[in-house]
Amino acid sequence: MTRVKRGTIANKRRRNILKQTKGFRWGRKSKERAAREALLHAGLHAFQDRRKKKRVFRKLWNVQVNAASRLAGTTYSKLIGGMKKANIALDRKVLSLLAQHHVSAFEAVVKKAEGK
Repeated sequence: MTRVKRGTIANKRRRNILKQTKGFRWGRKSKERAAREALLHAGLHAFQDRRKKKRVFRKLWNVQVNAASRLAGTTYSKLIGGMKKANIALDRKVLSLLAQHHVSAFEAVVKKAEGK
């Protein structure tokens, strides 16, 4: 059997880890053990924050819809309740976009939800 020297594989793995930690602070960008640990934590935070981002944006949309609905003469909860009764199936993201960019369309949705 032929002899296989594994130095190149180890170097490749090391290089890959250090390439991924480019821009990290202190020894986490240059020391292999610290870099590997930092990558584990970075991956964990990235995974969690991808989920958290959805929560944060929904909160933002709720605030924007509430502000616009108060300008239109109602409240957020009354608007959402009225929309459910009137079978208007618009999600919060679309409602906030309407409130920001198409005010007349948003006011039409409010009137329809109120039953006017």
